Amino acid sequence: MSAPSILITGCSSGIGYHAAHGLRAAGWRVFATCRKDSDVSRLAAEGFETARLDYTDPQSIEAALDFVITATGGTLDALYNNGAIALPGAGEDIPRDGLSLVLGTNVIGPHDLTRRVIPIMRRQGHGRIINCSSVLGLVTAPWRSAYVASKFAIEGLTDTLRIEMRDTPIKVILLEPGPITSDIRKNSQALFERFVDWENSARAAQYQGTLIKRLYDAPGRDRFELSPEATTAALLRALTDPRPRARYRVTVPTKAMNIARRLLPTRALDWILSRA
Repeated sequence: MSAPSILITGCSSGIGYHAAHGLRAAGWRVFATCRKDSDVSRLAAEGFETARLDYTDPQSIEAALDFVITATGGTLDALYNNGAIALPGAGEDIPRDGLSLVLGTNVIGPHDLTRRVIPIMRRQGHGRIINCSSVLGLVTAPWRSAYVASKFAIEGLTDTLRIEMRDTPIKVILLEPGPITSDIRKNSQALFERFVDWENSARAAQYQGTLIKRLYDAPGRDRFELSPEATTAALLRALTDPRPRARYRVTVPTKAMNIARRLLPTRALDWILSRA
């Protein structure tokens, strides 16, 4: 039998990079995609079948999927929508175009790719679509409104699609990681500098005392932070469980916040989250 195939987005580093390596080691045929041509070249040098896929560029989505389908002869067993960006900053300081970029990358792009994949999976009679959410798809946190909005949206889109696909052989699943070692904080620095005029914000002092330090000077790992392999292990379960769960939660904070949001009064939860 030929190896099952999976298309993974956001494979330049972190969760996506380790997922690509982990699934290949587990016997999957991995199509590892990312936004930058330089990262595509690097992945190709590591032996991956790869293509450029930028969620904000519909032509790149179409071209990458065409590459995959041509290579497999028209099939695709699984899609892992992993790629995402973050724009930190107080909600009142996030401009329209900054929020649009985050939502375009984290929500609209994955939705576009998913819509293109569903007909393929319908024709072949099976398939799994796995969307990477976050603990911030369950609860919020200060300075993260754009990212939180995108992950809440992914939760809603995925839940709706899972119900709609009940009469098909396509399984729709959420991964909900918490703190996982990745480059997302470092990568968000450029977006913060591009979109957020924090020095002229009414919260300039708060930026100086909190977000700036965390964004540029945060030491080492966060508390409870796990390596990306933890997410890969959950992804493998989502791909191979005969009856996959709707959600696979990764890290202690994600599991704890899932319980807290159901049990605590809103004011109590707000107090906890305000101190995050």
